[in-house]
Amino acid sequence: MTDDTHSNGPPPFDRPFEDEDTKQRVYGAILHARDPMTAAEIAERADCSEESARAHLSFYTNLGIVVKHEGRPARYERNDDYFEWRRVNELARNNTVEELQARVLELTERMESYRDDYGVDSPADVNVLAFDTERVDEVYTELGDWATTIEECHLHERARRKAAGQTAPSHT
Repeated sequence: MTDDTHSNGPPPFDRPFEDEDTKQRVYGAILHARDPMTAAEIAERADCSEESARAHLSFYTNLGIVVKHEGRPARYERNDDYFEWRRVNELARNNTVEELQARVLELTERMESYRDDYGVDSPADVNVLAFDTERVDEVYTELGDWATTIEECHLHERARRKAAGQTAPSHT
């Protein structure tokens, strides 16, 4: 009897890219890395040869998806700026200027609500130790949402400016 539970659900946690080709496994390994890693470390996570990992890392570096840190050995990490740029372009492409403006307003209002609730300008300024123990988990959840809201607001505003620039009339 074969175990076909894998085909009916997510892959095992220890091998999340098991059914992917080498290029996709290297991509997945670099995306999930928390710190810069050597090609050997990435190869181990991607279950491929170090030579193959280097070839794919070179490809992703040339695309701007990966940043290579020179040294012995060289280390590689995901280029967060690339993914932010990609997200802004996606938002600008899939939303009208008016939709983006409405989302920025909604996010700005949510940020202002958090500022009012906590009496500070940033989630980093909140002293969680000032709250009752029973409320600490809720505060951490709200601070995470506040930080995400700030980030999303910045991304939507960048997308709005990009979309507005693309739709602006030509002055030739």
